[in-house]
Amino acid sequence: MKKAPFLGGYAILYLLFLYGPIIILPLFAFNDGRIVAFPLNGFTTRWFTEMFADAQLKKALLNSLTIALSSATLATVLGVFAARATVRYRWPGKPAALGLIMVPLVLPEMIVAMALLVVLLSIGIPLSIFTIILGHVLICMPFAVAILTSAFQSLDRSLEEASLDLGETQWSTFRLIVLPLVMPGILSSFLITFTISIDEFIISNFLGSGQPILSVYIFGQFRFPAKVPSMLALGTLLVLFSICMLAIAEYFRRRGIAKTGGKDTGGFL
Repeated sequence: MKKAPFLGGYAILYLLFLYGPIIILPLFAFNDGRIVAFPLNGFTTRWFTEMFADAQLKKALLNSLTIALSSATLATVLGVFAARATVRYRWPGKPAALGLIMVPLVLPEMIVAMALLVVLLSIGIPLSIFTIILGHVLICMPFAVAILTSAFQSLDRSLEEASLDLGETQWSTFRLIVLPLVMPGILSSFLITFTISIDEFIISNFLGSGQPILSVYIFGQFRFPAKVPSMLALGTLLVLFSICMLAIAEYFRRRGIAKTGGKDTGGFL
């Protein structure tokens, strides 16, 4: 097999370009200076103290957690129904329905946000946290369905047939046999959609009607140079939080595949 040494160099450059800004972020979060520029002035943690003392930030964080928990729960529950229906049953229009569910994955979020804004206002629904939740559920659904479809596809159907032969009903079989086996996939779906909802900006900005939402709040604070260091500190914590959530979600995804005897293909989608 021929070696291609330039591919290794390309991979390193690509990773530096992709993760370089994330690596630089904590450097300035602990830098004792309000100006984001090199050379660094020294080590400090006062930007984290300033961040935790921001009352408006706490309100935005509370709203974002409410939205993320609601969106992740709804998207995961609906994803369970959709994945179960597409994997286990045959019905007219199944490919079209699945395609429509996955459309938000490829559509520009700007288009989705504008369309939702026009529809909600035209039917008289005022913009609020509730409308943000609706938008986030729409964006999160493709990810939930993709993860849960993989979880349901890895199930051995003979387990369900054995349960039915032993006198269990369809519902009890689903509750006692299927649900425990796909629970790692459900947890993985919840964690991924929760992270996506926390990070979502465009939908929140269009449908929030001035509500303090974490992503929108961070964007607004960058207009004020004095607030930038504390926002960099917040960004550092959010990066760590996202990495932990994704790592836990990947652990549950792999555990679910191993539990059902499937083979890991390496990746959520």
